[in-house]
Amino acid sequence: MKSPTVDLAEELIRIPSVTPDDKGCNQLMIDRLTELGFSIETMRFGDVNNFWARFGDRSPLLCFAGHTDVVPSGPEKEWQSPPFEPTIRQGRLYGRGAADMKGSLAAMITACERFVGQCREQGKPPHGSIAFLITADEEGIAINGTRKVIEVLESRGEKIDWCIVGEPSSTDTLGDVIKIGRRGSLHGRLTVHGVQGHVAYPHLASNPVHKAMQPLHELCATVWDEGNEAFPPTTFQISNIHAGTGADNVIPGNLDVVFNWRFSTELDEQAIRERTEEILGQHDIEYSLDWKLSGLPFLTRGDTLISAVTESIREETGVVCQPSTSGGTSDGRFIAPTGAELVELGPCNATIHKIDEYVKVADLDKLSQIYERIMQRLLLPT
Repeated sequence: MKSPTVDLAEELIRIPSVTPDDKGCNQLMIDRLTELGFSIETMRFGDVNNFWARFGDRSPLLCFAGHTDVVPSGPEKEWQSPPFEPTIRQGRLYGRGAADMKGSLAAMITACERFVGQCREQGKPPHGSIAFLITADEEGIAINGTRKVIEVLESRGEKIDWCIVGEPSSTDTLGDVIKIGRRGSLHGRLTVHGVQGHVAYPHLASNPVHKAMQPLHELCATVWDEGNEAFPPTTFQISNIHAGTGADNVIPGNLDVVFNWRFSTELDEQAIRERTEEILGQHDIEYSLDWKLSGLPFLTRGDTLISAVTESIREETGVVCQPSTSGGTSDGRFIAPTGAELVELGPCNATIHKIDEYVKVADLDKLSQIYERIMQRLLLPT
């Protein structure tokens, strides 16, 4: 017999909620939380459905945060079973979103159901409040999701003390890694301007590819910082480079380059921009450069939530977890700057965004138990 957590995970996976359309996933969660006694506030921004659910009105506030949207499945014929038809094989639950992050959402809901039920049976209300911040705009451009909900909460002075984001943080076994921070992400789009012409008459043209080679090499070779005890050194990567008209006898008029920094707390956006423009300015190139900041680096420095999470993992699994700041960005970048202690804890991430994404069935039930233990540690009256 399948557990309530697995049943709910299957219900969520069955809904093809490709970003940014939740397709009813949000309502499925809202219905479960409403039955528990949560007050629900739906927030739609643009084409994105979000909701804020809260149980209790006292501080401190523990928030579960996550997203119901998933990335596209890719070619369905390459899946062993349909991506939106949850299938269990050899102890694994397959389906798009199983690990990222519908399994975590199901575990959060069932953990709350047990915890709230326990409090009611004992006649002891939680020493604080529980909330859910759920969006359908995490896998996409992330403009009308968590970012906007946090702006609403901040405008009315509603503060999150502790936040658990259900991103798939584990590497080899459930709970072996938790994320206590993330690097910042800054994108640059550079256009080096030249003069188009015939390759046989280079003196009548100006080749932007040639002009860009040296400054791009310098950007790649630059040591931006040495990192620190919490973060690895800042990295610079070119993700796309393009020039040309399609004809092999034409010197292009422009070269377009897209690059990205994943930066530590040793740097800020302004320092990166100034250093980049200084390097480009040392060369004989005409250029334009557009910037996009996806998120600032953040790090949880308080130990209340981290201790509750690590002890709960150890008690449930026997695993001694490793705090980490590696990986990409998450919606934690919008929540942490409000002052919340934030930890990302979810299942193994080896198959996220891949064909045949899966989560171990046993891990879903363990994860739900871990979430419940965290609530007991933080919110049960002493």
